[in-house]
Amino acid sequence: MGRVVLLWVLLCGVAQASEMMDRLAALEKDPAKREQAYAAAEERILLCSKCHGKDGNSKRDYIPNLAGQNPQYLFDAFEKYVDGQRTDFVMNQAAKLLTINERVNIAYYFSQQKVVPRTEAAPDKALVEQGAQRFATVCVTCHGDKAMGHDGFPRIAGQPRAYLTHALQRYRDKDPSRAGSPMLAVAGLLSEDDIATLTAYLSQLQP
Repeated sequence: MGRVVLLWVLLCGVAQASEMMDRLAALEKDPAKREQAYAAAEERILLCSKCHGKDGNSKRDYIPNLAGQNPQYLFDAFEKYVDGQRTDFVMNQAAKLLTINERVNIAYYFSQQKVVPRTEAAPDKALVEQGAQRFATVCVTCHGDKAMGHDGFPRIAGQPRAYLTHALQRYRDKDPSRAGSPMLAVAGLLSEDDIATLTAYLSQLQP
């Protein structure tokens, strides 16, 4: 029975992802639809803005910026919160309040926002250089040479260092809330020093 439920969840996820891609493709082709989606999202992001900022630039070091994020990744994250693949009390509740169309609109809205560089203290130059080298060996394949991600892989360039540190530690420690993520295998190879250098490098990148 458990396998049947899991298969059903996976199939639903594939179907919704396909629907989302179709809707995004339609937005790209039609300026009027883009304007409608943007305006509709502005009316629904009040809850999101409490933590992530109205323009997608978080004011808290432990919360990620959504501005300039890949829309497919944002939508995929929404779906994982909806079906429980990811667990976070606030996000699980918030995602379930939104229709699939609203989730698409919000993903598109935040993807169009400009990233505002944070004013964190500059990390140690030696750490940044070490982080760049480590990034090139373990991260670049999925996140790209500039850490901007693509398709379903997130932009991690310019994210708050505290957020990046906590995220990598959760993956490394196999936090149940991140079960099934390909990041578990990658982060499992990272030491605390690796995490310190990677986050120093990534946090100072300018998207």
